[in-house]
Amino acid sequence: MNGKDTTVRTRFAPSPTGYLHIGGLRTALYAYLFARKHGGKFILRIEDTDRTREVKGAVDIIISAMQKAGMDYDEGPIVGGDFGPYVQSERKEIYLKYAHELVARGGAYYCFCTKERLEELHANGATKYDKHCLNMSKKEIDERIARGEPYVIRQNIPEHGTSTYHDEVFGDITVDFKDLEDNILIKTDGMPTYNFANVIDDHLMGITHCIRGVEYLMSTPKYNLLYDAFGWERPVYVHLQPIMRDATHKLSKRDGDAGFEDFLRKGFLPHAIVNYIALLGWNPKDNREKLSMSELVELFSIDGLQKSSSIFDETKMRWLNSLYIKEMPQQEFHAAALPFYAEYGIDKCACDLEYLSELLQPRVEILSDIKEKAAFLTAFDTTAKTPFDLALFENKKWKTDAAMAKSIMDDCIEITKSATTDLGEKLNALAEAKGLKKGQVLWIYRIALTGAAATPGGGEEMVKLFGKPAALERLEKVKSAL
Repeated sequence: MNGKDTTVRTRFAPSPTGYLHIGGLRTALYAYLFARKHGGKFILRIEDTDRTREVKGAVDIIISAMQKAGMDYDEGPIVGGDFGPYVQSERKEIYLKYAHELVARGGAYYCFCTKERLEELHANGATKYDKHCLNMSKKEIDERIARGEPYVIRQNIPEHGTSTYHDEVFGDITVDFKDLEDNILIKTDGMPTYNFANVIDDHLMGITHCIRGVEYLMSTPKYNLLYDAFGWERPVYVHLQPIMRDATHKLSKRDGDAGFEDFLRKGFLPHAIVNYIALLGWNPKDNREKLSMSELVELFSIDGLQKSSSIFDETKMRWLNSLYIKEMPQQEFHAAALPFYAEYGIDKCACDLEYLSELLQPRVEILSDIKEKAAFLTAFDTTAKTPFDLALFENKKWKTDAAMAKSIMDDCIEITKSATTDLGEKLNALAEAKGLKKGQVLWIYRIALTGAAATPGGGEEMVKLFGKPAALERLEKVKSAL
């Protein structure tokens, strides 16, 4: 990084392990917001050096998730850039070049120790590698490489002293070198480990601010030794506390939904998720909770990041999501609801789906609530002699039953035939004429039309939803069953 270049460059570097975890999405979001806030560049880099964990198609899942979340990246896979490739498995020769240079500088060394020796070392109580191969002569190294002996390249950590660096969230961090191990930088297959590749890539890609999880807080001195060995400028470090599912456990896929796509499938809106996770570890200082992406960019600052962990509260995210749903244009909500109608078989029901969306929009918090809220559409079996359990007419509050329903069904049918916009008024008049309470008639009418005790709207809305011919067909069916 050219010290005179003040352009902010941040990166998100996920491993392609199958899905984008909420914690990873938040890391990406903070890096994105910081870059956009300062007019900088946001880079996507795929860290796939551990090929054993790679899941086929995971890169596409990550890119798709970021697009849905509204985070466009300036450089990375597909879009390219001046510092590619942006997939680590395509950068093997770059890492080898710098690894050999690091060996020449004394910051690393070749290690030929077998698996058996390492196992014996640990069996004898060693807690880290003993630098057995550090002082091997160049001649011996060359001979063993020429014989084809497998080897790794290890970092040469000083045996004494400490390292101190500054983190923007946690302040000054000091680590004793004796607590660090000579980790492997290049594996026997010639591929780098994260400990090496992330430093090489961050430098070559000009990353100015390294925003990542707190699990790397105590490992950063190892990375700083690499920067120093090459004579490179260190980036600014920003370490983030994890998102927790409770006071003692991290949010994890093993414990249920923890992936961005999981929540989309449950019917959360993309920006509602983004908005919520932005507040898990960051405080905008004005106590606002509903924030657009442009507002997040405007308000985001590193000094608002918290040192303490945040607990993921799905109920709170549902509430925030409901605010976004209620503010959606009706046609936009309808378009978002259609896949859920198809999933639950609602699209095959004889009703006006656009009007159904109008009824449901103020009544759902997340789109999967549609399943419960629209269950009434399948509660009425038009093919059965008895379309639903007639015991539903029994209501202790209104003191209704099937006999009372039978006594007014002909009137309900005639009112439905003649009503235009005055259905409610005519039903109220029916109640008065029969000496019944309005609620008794309205309850019976709703049950007769839908076969359900709870619907998004009363009789007038249900007639409009089904259409008058279908509504009359339902009432006639109930009449014959009573």
